[in-house]
This record gives sequence, structure tokens and C-alpha cells, in this order.
Amino acid sequence: MTAIDESRAVHAGPAVDTSGVPFAMRDALHVPRERYYDRGFFELEKQKLWLRSWQMACRLEEIPEPNDFVEYEICVQSVLVVRQRDGSAKAFQNACRHRATQLEKGAGRLAGGQIVCPFHGWRWSADGSPSFIFGRDGFAAECLRPDDLRLRECRTEIWGGCVWINLDPDAGPLAASLSPAAAVLDVVGVGNWQVKWWKETVLNANWKMAQEAFMEGWHVPQTHPQLTMGVPIDDVPANAGTTYRTYAGGHSSFESGMIGTRFPTIDQLLARFQLLTDGQDAMVLERDLNVLRALRHRLGPDDNVVAEAARALREYAKGSGIPWSDGMEDSPVFWAGEVFLFPNMFFLPQFTNCLSYRIRPYNDDPEWCRFEVWSLTTYPEVDERPRAELLGRFDKADSENWGLIPLQDFSNIERQQAGLHTRDFEATRLATEWEAAISTMHFELDRRLAQ
Repeated sequence: MTAIDESRAVHAGPAVDTSGVPFAMRDALHVPRERYYDRGFFELEKQKLWLRSWQMACRLEEIPEPNDFVEYEICVQSVLVVRQRDGSAKAFQNACRHRATQLEKGAGRLAGGQIVCPFHGWRWSADGSPSFIFGRDGFAAECLRPDDLRLRECRTEIWGGCVWINLDPDAGPLAASLSPAAAVLDVVGVGNWQVKWWKETVLNANWKMAQEAFMEGWHVPQTHPQLTMGVPIDDVPANAGTTYRTYAGGHSSFESGMIGTRFPTIDQLLARFQLLTDGQDAMVLERDLNVLRALRHRLGPDDNVVAEAARALREYAKGSGIPWSDGMEDSPVFWAGEVFLFPNMFFLPQFTNCLSYRIRPYNDDPEWCRFEVWSLTTYPEVDERPRAELLGRFDKADSENWGLIPLQDFSNIERQQAGLHTRDFEATRLATEWEAAISTMHFELDRRLAQ
């Protein structure tokens, strides 16, 4: 039975005047096509959304040591995130206070703990305070006020093993922005996940179009037919027992109802999990399969397969020094699910692992997006992990670097974007429950664009 959060007001429409928003949402059933390619709408997003929203700028594993830095880009904005000596992180607008030269690119470590302008050699300490002004004598005193020379700082907070930034100095706290959806992830140990691998691709599609593909699970029978275990699409219920939830703030989640209903035996569980391992090397890892394979010789005819599998995974984790939050196996997303944090972060947890996506505009073009994919897992606490680095940007059809499941997902997204330009197509049509997360996201977007 498909269920949805009872807060219907979340996706019934925004409670603000959106008359000034072009191509605004008018109901929860249709999304005007222009929202995915119109330049004016995109420019409004740049000013009202990306300059005022909390965004995941980097994972802590990208900047594990003091003076490590990483550049975060969103549209035309560049932000420099720097790890501090006390373990905190600061984020600065990435522009020299002299003539706007971008100070750092990519990722690295600040030599001598100094941010150095490559143009004239002005320097700042890792905390953003000016430390050396070459040619100081040539400037009027009004150009050298210390407060003016200090790098412009962004709001920064840490949650879930990530550094989050906000370019709006008056933004409210991160916790309030992510609530209540973030609590779903806290239960399954979001703060314990670390990078196993990290890749990206570039798609010829609007950032919203790309991420809508992952806000529902009923595309699986057609897009990923191998996951239906040979059951023809005509015989697969569209809801597949999935529970969908929407929340204030544009967030949403869903929980798979497959486990314990369609896969009651250990061999059926293993068969499906093997497909996930082979198809993406994420969510279910080989170590999990090894733990579950051992159950074949321990289960009795009356044993609850799901309960015994959870117990085996818990015992393995605790015996291996892998952090395990008490009761996490009771979470609705422990076996399979998705949590979307507005505006552009996805987490698909399973066991002590997670598949994660970050999708954002690319090259200041409304019809292109940068799509990053992380395989996250929970390592034993005694393990020393290398600094997380992007493995590369790979073509969406590169089967050497993408597993079958992401290849299948990518294949539809650009075709959706192209279809928007068909002459008589006016708006997408949304299912009332299975796709309510999409309208929820758009209503929250309109609320912010109207401010």
C-alpha cells in the first residue's frame, strides 16, 4: 500500500504570492516546461536560490587536515572551503580583495597556511585575515582598511560528515533548514559515512530534470528491469509497496517496501543485493554479501530472514569496529530508500552504506548540469583513510567507469530534456502520490524565488 505524508499543504501549493515568479507552479499535477530551460527563470534561481540556500560544499574527507582546501562552484560563484586548525571549516568568496583574481582552484593544501593571490602575491591566513599586502605604499589608506581587506566569509556549518555553506550572511541555522528530513539520516549514521569512490558526469539537462529521476522508485521496472528479478512490467505493481513522504522546506523521502514482502528467502535477498553490488558498487558492498551468504547455513525454516539478516550485519559491524547506531536496523530506510535534502542533495542509504548525488547547474547554462555520484560506506574506526579525491569526469555512456544502474539512469535524463522542446508539450504531468516529491520541490523553489 503506497502511503504519503499527511501534510498535504506542503504540495498543495505555496502560501506566498508567486505572481512575480515566471512560469510559477499553479497546482501539484503539472510543471511548466519553461522552468527547465528559460534563461530568465534560471537567472532568478541564481539570485534567489543559490545565493540564499544551504548547500553541501564538500565532504570532510576532502579536507581532512588543517590548511586543506577545496573550491566549491555554483553557477558563477566560487567558494573556497578551508579546514582550520581546530577542526572546523571556514568558507570564503574566492576572489582577491585587490582585483578579484580567483585565489585557488580545485583542491589542495595551502603552502605555509597561506592563501596567495597568483597575480600580485597578496596573502591571507587560513582564517581569511590579510597577512601580506605587496605594494602597500602605493595605495591610499581608504583602500587598506583591515575589514575591507579580509576575505569575505560565507556562513559555514558541519553536519553529516559534510561542510555546508550559505552565501547569505543573514541565513538561518542549517539544522532548521534541513529539518525534519535530516533526522531520518541521523538514525542510520550519516555522520559515519566516508567516501569509497567519487565520480561525476555532465548531462545535457536542467539540474531539476536530472534530480527528479531519483525522487520516485516506480521507474525501476522499465529503467532497471534486472531489478524486478524476471517479473514482467505488466505484473509489477507501480507502487511496489513504497512509502513516499514529503516535508516542509522542499525535502522528501521514500522507503522501499520490497524487503520482507517480495524477497522472503535468503537466496532471493542475495540475488537482488548481488545486482546492486555488480550494478554500481554502492549501497550493498561485497563485505555485506559475505555476511549474508553465511546465513544460508544458519537459518531455520521458521526464522525471519529480514530480522536475522539485520542481526548478522550488526554483529559483523560491531565485531569489526564499524560504528553502528543502536536501533538503526529499525529505520525505514535501512533496507532501501532515499532522502532528498532541498535544493540538490540525495542520500540512498542501505545497511552501513549510502549512494549519494549532488546535482547543480553547469557552465551557467540552464540546460546543462554537473552530476556527482558518491559511494559512501562506514569503515572500521581504526582504519586510516586517504584524502577523498574525485576520480574523474566520465561520459554518461562510459561503461568502463559507470555500472549498469547509473548508465540506465543517465540514458533517460537527456531524452527528457530534449522532449521538453517538442512543439505541443506544455507541462510535465505528475502522479498524485508517487511523484509528490517533485511538486514539493518546485513549490519550495517558487516560495524562495518570490521572496
